[in-house]
Amino acid sequence: MSRKWLQQEGPSWTRQGIITPEQLQRILACYPEKKRAIGIIPILGSILLGLGILSFVAANWGQIPQLMRLIIIAVIMVGFYGTGEMFRRRDHDKLGAALIGLGLLTFGAGIVLTGQMFHLQAYDVTSFIVWGTVGVLLTYLIKSRYLFLLTLLIFTGLQWYNSTEFSHFSYVALAIMMLGLGYYWLKRPNTLLAWCLAASFTIQSILLVTVNDWAFSWFFIPIWLLYSFMDWAKERKSVYPFQAIPLVAAFIHNLFIVLFWNDSNDSSFLKDLSAQPLWFGLALAALFALSIAAKYRNHRLMSSPDWLLALPFFYLAHGADAAYLIVLFAFSLYLLWRGYAEEWAVKINLGTLLFLTSTMAAYGKLAWDFMDKSIFFILGGIILLALSWFLNRRKKQFLVELHEEEEKPHE
Repeated sequence: MSRKWLQQEGPSWTRQGIITPEQLQRILACYPEKKRAIGIIPILGSILLGLGILSFVAANWGQIPQLMRLIIIAVIMVGFYGTGEMFRRRDHDKLGAALIGLGLLTFGAGIVLTGQMFHLQAYDVTSFIVWGTVGVLLTYLIKSRYLFLLTLLIFTGLQWYNSTEFSHFSYVALAIMMLGLGYYWLKRPNTLLAWCLAASFTIQSILLVTVNDWAFSWFFIPIWLLYSFMDWAKERKSVYPFQAIPLVAAFIHNLFIVLFWNDSNDSSFLKDLSAQPLWFGLALAALFALSIAAKYRNHRLMSSPDWLLALPFFYLAHGADAAYLIVLFAFSLYLLWRGYAEEWAVKINLGTLLFLTSTMAAYGKLAWDFMDKSIFFILGGIILLALSWFLNRRKKQFLVELHEEEEKPHE
């Protein structure tokens, strides 16, 4: 329960006589308003402090003896850790976590600088995996969202560096990230952390496919694996980002085909996109069965149309773009309907955005080649504004009706 929710619902309770205005104020007093902006200041300040120290050391790095360099790195790192823990013990949790985060960054910088000092040649990202693992351990010790996000950024950057510099993908790093940070999230569910963890997993799934030079459609297997696994979770409010991110990724993939596919594409384009049909079909079918079984168990079969986005129309020799365009419209309208049925603003907003995107994709696909470009943009803007006005008007009407329904006295 949050103060914002109480402030929204409390007046209707007083009008219905459930509680008095004085009682409402006493309840609100139990939930003090959070000063989120103030909480960010220690983090920003610590980042600036760390950047200042590191830039000063880097500017004079060449004149410092090697032994002294090692001592400086160790002193700065231990200093950040110790100071951060001191502030935490004095109930300055955000400032303490920010300083400990600087200690983690100093540890990573120390790895790089030590390698440069002794001219060590790296052929993999083992040292960075150690850095990320330390971040996971600190996240558990400090129980900080900031350290969680910082560690997540380290693992994501690690995979990017590994793929661009060494043309490899680290399965060990992915396993440590998903098991370590995933279990932490499972014990302390948080919507923001779920969004970020799901986004990192999706980015790394793309790197996995591209680094190994697989057909890009194999990208669907890990993201639909994540989607299917989360179907087994009974609680929805903090889990939905793990399914929303895969759905958005699949939507963007299908939108790409709508915009850039045509029947004159040569076979090499299809070959680069399409995985071997038998093995890809079996894997996708197994994930579909796993998902449907979980939806049936948790009484959520109404969400089965999500799998429309997984239909492999890219195997069609003709008409793949038209088929995917129909899928985009069907899914966005279905999402809008489910949002209104479940009274869930996130689904309403996402469905609205996807419907507008599908409309503009269809308009661009059909009108770009034969219409004057100025008229194309003018009409496209008019259509987009009109649809946006209509959908926002419908959303406001829905919220008003919902509020009036809540204010009706219970018989």
